[in-house]
Amino acid sequence: MNQLSARQLSSGQLSSGQLSGLYVVTPDWDNTAELVAVTEQALQGGAQIVQYRHKTASPELRKTQALALLELCRSFDKPFIINDHLDLCLDIDADGLHVGGTDMSVADARAKLGADKILGASCYGDLELARTAVKAGASYIAFGGFYPSRIKQYAVTTPASIVAEAVREFDVPNVVIGGMTLENCQPLLAQGADMVAVISSVYMAEQPQQAARAFAALFTARKA
Repeated sequence: MNQLSARQLSSGQLSSGQLSGLYVVTPDWDNTAELVAVTEQALQGGAQIVQYRHKTASPELRKTQALALLELCRSFDKPFIINDHLDLCLDIDADGLHVGGTDMSVADARAKLGADKILGASCYGDLELARTAVKAGASYIAFGGFYPSRIKQYAVTTPASIVAEAVREFDVPNVVIGGMTLENCQPLLAQGADMVAVISSVYMAEQPQQAARAFAALFTARKA
């Protein structure tokens, strides 16, 4: 387990200072070498957390890719999160799990993960889902989609105001997702978003490292 995920995780709760910045989510790429290479560029550019998400991979490919990405993230001392697949997360000792609204409950995931793993929960545009997730032991809560996505089709109904409401109500970090670009994420950062999750804006950029660096600079500027 890397240093961040092992550091003072009281019941899986993290401060916004420990989970903040650019959060990259992998695309459904079967080419493991390409996936690892671009993820490395993202980390070199300043990505702070990596989530492995591949909806169509076979179990064998999923494990191969997850192990390769885990090794990469540990070399950068950054957390590595598995999307949905609890058994895989436990099998390879990844740093945490992210669950969506149709996956297992946050409470069940926390019980099976234990207290020392990061646990993220998709809350869409619903503060009540966020309340339930936080009460059940979520380490961070994710809101969105806010904008149309090149990757995932969904109704764009999440109001930007939910970020400021979440900051006022919850002590856990929040992440915004859904069609994020360098420009359209900035109003959400202004409302207090702790992390910006991206797929295409980094993985499909002509220069992924530079794209990641530009996102990371937004957080550096906010701290200045």
